[in-house]
Order: sequence, then structure tokens, then C-alpha cells
Amino acid sequence: MLRAVILQLIATLVAAALSGALFGVSGAISAAGAGLACVLPSGLFALRLAAITRRTGTASVTAFVAGEFLKIASIVGLLVLVWAVYPDLHWGGMLVGLILALKANLFAFLVKT
Repeated sequence: MLRAVILQLIATLVAAALSGALFGVSGAISAAGAGLACVLPSGLFALRLAAITRRTGTASVTAFVAGEFLKIASIVGLLVLVWAVYPDLHWGGMLVGLILALKANLFAFLVKT
């Protein structure tokens, strides 16, 4: 699970560089904000599941579903916060950062342990 979070962080850096090249500095900051809005809740979710697994031996379905709901709600809240705090937000850069960070999880299964 932590491997997926690291891949999301790498994808966020790639998205920021790509958006910076396409849209300028505001695009890079927008992509980084959107990517971090995905990485931070995912990292906390992974740590929470790891703690539950260490404590009980396995994570329950209820803990997983509740954690996933909180993660999605946190991502939406952080995206709104980025929009509210950064006045020069570039929507193209934000979409690039969001899409690359969310799709980075698909590559976690390709990376060998």
C-alpha cells in the first residue's frame, strides 16, 4: 500500500513538471496541489490500514470502507481548499495533477517488490 503512495508522489512530481512545461508556473503549482490533495489522504489511509492490520492481524471490511470514504471526502475537501487558497489556479494543470496522481495506483501492481 505504501508503494502505491510513493508512486502517487512520483506521479505528482511528473505532473507538476509536465504542467509547468505546458501551462507555466501556475500550472505546475496547480498540478502539485491537486496531486498532494490525493497523496496525503492516501498516505494516511495506508498508515491506518497498516496499524489496524498490526493490531488485529487483519483489516475488516468495515474499517476499509470507512477509511476509503474518509479518504475520498478528504481528497474532495483538499481540492476545494486548493481552489480557495490559490487564486491563480490553472484548471488544466489541476486536472493533469489529479488524473496522474489517481491513476498512479494502477502502476503499483507492475512494480516488483
